Amino acid sequence: MNINSKAISMSLQIYNTLTRKKEIFEPLVDGRVSLYVCGPTVYGHSHLGHAKSYVSFDVVARWLRQLGYKVKYVQNITDVGHLTDDADEGDDKIIAQAKREHIDPMEVAQFYARSFFADMDALGNQRPNISPTATGHIPEQIALIEQLIEKNHAYEVNGNVYFDVASFEGYGKLSGRINQEELEAGARVEVRSEKRHPADFALWKKAEPNHLMKWASPWGVGYPGWHIECSAMSMKYLGETFDIHGGGLENQFPHHDCEIAQSECATGKPFVRYWMHNNMVTVNGQKMGKSLGNSISLKDIFKKFPPVVIRFFILQSHYRSTLDFSDAAIEAAQTGLKKLQESAARLNEAQAGKTDLDLAPYEQRFTDAMNDDFNAPMAIAVLFDLAREINSALAADGLSATSLENAKAFFETYANGVLGILSTAGESDAAGSDKDKERLEGVMALVLELRQAARKNKDFATADKIRDGLTGIGIEVKDTKDGAIWKTV
Repeated sequence: MNINSKAISMSLQIYNTLTRKKEIFEPLVDGRVSLYVCGPTVYGHSHLGHAKSYVSFDVVARWLRQLGYKVKYVQNITDVGHLTDDADEGDDKIIAQAKREHIDPMEVAQFYARSFFADMDALGNQRPNISPTATGHIPEQIALIEQLIEKNHAYEVNGNVYFDVASFEGYGKLSGRINQEELEAGARVEVRSEKRHPADFALWKKAEPNHLMKWASPWGVGYPGWHIECSAMSMKYLGETFDIHGGGLENQFPHHDCEIAQSECATGKPFVRYWMHNNMVTVNGQKMGKSLGNSISLKDIFKKFPPVVIRFFILQSHYRSTLDFSDAAIEAAQTGLKKLQESAARLNEAQAGKTDLDLAPYEQRFTDAMNDDFNAPMAIAVLFDLAREINSALAADGLSATSLENAKAFFETYANGVLGILSTAGESDAAGSDKDKERLEGVMALVLELRQAARKNKDFATADKIRDGLTGIGIEVKDTKDGAIWKTV
């Protein structure tokens, strides 16, 4: 199913956090989009907040590609420099976790990075084009800090390097948290710190002799601050000015304000043209967080609900809206998704009939929804409306051969290709593709054969263990007079 990308792309509007309004999207380079999204700090398993952010931006990238753009999507991995209080004090989060687990910090970072990618793959997120790590870009960060010192936007004290916020008039313009008057007032207050101003932030930190992650620099052995990594990596791969920078709402201040300040002071150019921020996740109405003890890991959620259900649940809420998690909300999402999957399955199984279906209005409505700041909930509502009309037609005279193929293509393009909520067009069972079905059936035939051999040898303990093990992973085995049969539950 093709859409007129040139005509449609002109009407795409994005809510720009910087200007606090929706704006017509116009890329810096015609036909190309540069997209950077702040990735995870890899010191623990991914949680629902990660899912909210990265599913949201996965759909952003998918829709931009659907419009015909060539998208370069960069999403970093923070594996050094993110301190426990998100400022310039405390331990590095990676090192703190390494101490708890009694392992090397890089082992922590790589273990949880692999865990993150596994969870994102399970959610159906397409991998970014580039996933750079902070530890892999130390030279770029040092070079950027040197630029800032040379231009009098940063200063070194006792092996630490700080950004001078008073040197950048626009500091805090993204979040609106700090203005120049506040900076001047703060500068007059005596601060027991080596910083010139309490709002100054670390670009490079001096490492103590027993610090576990450190590198040589012009200012001595140390490690980078949290904020400098995103500026260095985004500009390395996307240029000094690029189209879209995304991240969680909680990153506006101080992280993104700091990125803007250091990047624009280094280059003298606007850093990002469109800033996008997804809202937070709450649990039964309360903000989710590790400190509150209500953080929910994706691995735990996946034990109760299929990942595609979690993806669908996330997309039923606009990316700028709060997402409230509860088992009841997930179960409602699961029921809704099943209805769409069943409609898609009926399309695959249907024979050609007589009714012609006009898909143009649905295509226009879906496009309008996604072009209105990536309004996935409205786009999903269009899919439900279409499913109802399809079901009615199939129950009556059936859809004509052309309408059948067009409807299948619509679900494949929009429900699967853009939103990623169907594994393939019209398929609803958990086994996935035909090849996966064949593999599962082959494995089950072998398992049941081994179970039958155990029963024949009166090894009922082994036979029961096989049956109970299969039940534990959602496969029910029933013994009949014609032999054992199985089904997924």
